[in-house]
Amino acid sequence: MVVVAVGAAVAIVQLDADAGRDVVEGAMSQWAVPLAVLGDSDSHAYHDTLHFPPGSPARGGPYRAITFQWTEVLARLRPEAIDLGPWGRWGMRRSWARVLGRLGRTVRAPRKEDHRHNFAVSGARCEDLLDGWRQTYALKQLMDEDPDRWARGVVVVRIGINSFGSEADLDRLAHDPRDPQVQAEVARCLDAIAASVDLIRASHPRTRFVLVGIFDNSRWARADVRWQDPVALHRIASGLDRFDDGLRRLARERRDVAFFDDRAWFAARWGGRDPEGRPAYRDVMLGGVLRVSNTAGDAPHNAVLADRHAGTVWNGWWAAALVELMNQQFGLGIAPMTDCEIASLLVQDGEPDRLGACMAADPVDGDAATPACVPSCRGAEPGGSIGMAEPAR
Repeated sequence: MVVVAVGAAVAIVQLDADAGRDVVEGAMSQWAVPLAVLGDSDSHAYHDTLHFPPGSPARGGPYRAITFQWTEVLARLRPEAIDLGPWGRWGMRRSWARVLGRLGRTVRAPRKEDHRHNFAVSGARCEDLLDGWRQTYALKQLMDEDPDRWARGVVVVRIGINSFGSEADLDRLAHDPRDPQVQAEVARCLDAIAASVDLIRASHPRTRFVLVGIFDNSRWARADVRWQDPVALHRIASGLDRFDDGLRRLARERRDVAFFDDRAWFAARWGGRDPEGRPAYRDVMLGGVLRVSNTAGDAPHNAVLADRHAGTVWNGWWAAALVELMNQQFGLGIAPMTDCEIASLLVQDGEPDRLGACMAADPVDGDAATPACVPSCRGAEPGGSIGMAEPAR
């Protein structure tokens, strides 16, 4: 029976490199820039119903319909310019993947519902690039199907938080930024990322890369009560700098590799702690319509979801910054994304000119009702305000 099962699995892989695929949505424009992702939950699609079943509290809970990962934002707002691949169910179950892996086969795993080019998996660590889930090998296999197309493609690598960015890791860095255990993980991550770039470049020398720096989880909402000591915060930042500095070095040493400074991007939006280490974050307005705070909850006025992942507005602004970086570094000429477009993602189906029915109380964090009626963006100037007064608080 085992022999028969293994033989059947091998036959599936021989027929289809994306074994187990179930395509729901067709391919994008042939002129769009192919974009692939290697990473963890910071890139894994929120609307993956296999990993985040409907009705579960994950990834937006009651606001799931209007809660999007940055990849999903790009797919909705720039489908003519950026090709993340068709939406569908891809990959094999863990048990089959392990069997085939022992036979030396490269298969995509785990099974998930996402865009075909997005290999990010929640919980992934840096070793999952070349071992474990073997994301890099699975991506290379996909790229090998159409090397001419991927000659103008981009790969975003956003990983590391599960390897050395946990609260326990930050506690270690708060005592010693050179903590040997944490810095050993940093070194392993840098090696895995460099090896992944080189592996893909060996067959696809013209493919561009964006390497995303590590986020500092001491800046997360609900982490405000931790590390309220400027010395400890400085040590944490210094310890994380070693990873970002390593990525910058990789970008300098290899052509067409860009570095995205995630911590600097966040600080430019929401600010940080005061000189005493206390939270001093500012609210940010989305197009003059919605006040977004560095707070946690599933309603869109929170930057962070209740499950500690970025909300739609955060991801919308992050995607816009990624487009800007790729335009600057690679000359892609993709139209900049506007606040007006990001606000349109917060509109429920059937209510084209409103954000829900004006947001009700957030059922997760229990805030008082926050009126945030979003008028139609039609006629708004690109990059400008929608032209509405700040919402009542």
